[in-house]
Amino acid sequence: MEKDLSSLPPVHRGFASSKLKSAVFVLEGLNSLATTYFYYYLYFYTKERFHFGAAQNLLLAALLGFVYAGASYFGGRFAQKFGYFTSIRAGVAVMIGAFLACSLADTVSLTIALTLLASVGMCLTWPALEGLISEGEPPARLQGLVGVYNCIWAGTAGLAYFSGGAMLQKWGWQSMFYVPAALLLLALALAGWIERMARQDSARPEHVALPLLRPMAEAYRSPIAPSTFLKLGWVANPMAYLAINTIISSVPTLAGRLGFTPMLAGFVCSIWLLARAAAFVALWLWPGWHYRFRFLAFAYVIMVVSFAAMLLVPNPWVLVLSQLLLGPALGLIYYSSLFYSMDIGETKGEHGGIHEAAIGVGNTIGPGTAAAALQFFPGHPGSGVCAVCLLLAAGLAVLYWLRYREQKPPA
Repeated sequence: MEKDLSSLPPVHRGFASSKLKSAVFVLEGLNSLATTYFYYYLYFYTKERFHFGAAQNLLLAALLGFVYAGASYFGGRFAQKFGYFTSIRAGVAVMIGAFLACSLADTVSLTIALTLLASVGMCLTWPALEGLISEGEPPARLQGLVGVYNCIWAGTAGLAYFSGGAMLQKWGWQSMFYVPAALLLLALALAGWIERMARQDSARPEHVALPLLRPMAEAYRSPIAPSTFLKLGWVANPMAYLAINTIISSVPTLAGRLGFTPMLAGFVCSIWLLARAAAFVALWLWPGWHYRFRFLAFAYVIMVVSFAAMLLVPNPWVLVLSQLLLGPALGLIYYSSLFYSMDIGETKGEHGGIHEAAIGVGNTIGPGTAAAALQFFPGHPGSGVCAVCLLLAAGLAVLYWLRYREQKPPA
């Protein structure tokens, strides 16, 4: 059944045309390229420019995660109240200004402050983009749209990390600021065009022309209530990002241990991002994993094992194999959180903000725990990873507790 669009703001109703849905995916890709290039190579920059060690980079990652959590929740509410396009324009403008100012910063404190400001701007964009692709959509079409959304941001993130090290070596460290700023200038212009077209189309909305995948009746055959899957996703995804942010902030140290240049680190350590993007394509085309707890639990276990292997075993082949397993596991966990956030409930922007805020919580706890472990056990380089693995194990226990605590009442 088609959703009634009459209650949506006119500019959001107009956004339902296929032309504009396609345009927002381009906007999403530009945002992903810019933010991934900057934030994933930030730890190489701080290591090179300010001589940060493993613990300092982990603490920086935890600080960024803390800001991301609060700003994402605010960003989701801001987008829901003031409009998705207002939120995107404001967020992109803040990021451009912060990146350009950061290129001129010559102290640690100013660089970190501007990086945090850029993170606040980024948090105004993702909940709004998630809301735009989901608002007013029926369940069958939502599966297709969320699938395309995931494939695009994950694919462009993998491309940014894969090529970022080579760009740094060819163009220098300043490219870390100028390339994202240039991409975001294009995004700002595109966002303005999309909003103008949406206002013109508001009187004649047409749904995006994507194939209708099979209806998701499996949600109601599950012994678990759909709302429980939303909670499961909101628990599992921050735990996944607990691992992800620990990995990203540890890659410069890992690369040094293996003798990798930034370019080689980008080529080798982007495998999990590319594998995650490939998994998103498969999960988009096959909706049978929806509302199936066993898939989420299996992916979670694989994530814990591959995370530990990636950071604890200093062997290039183990590094490659563990990433090939890690990427798909992270893909299913992330897809679960976003899909259930968009599928359940009507406040898409606000739910998108909660989804992103949960990511920020994981981004804070993971590196923070690893940094604390390194502080208390400085003679054991693997102590940080082991501490994070204990947290991940606790997260798995919470998933099972939620799954068996809340059963769907019989029909």
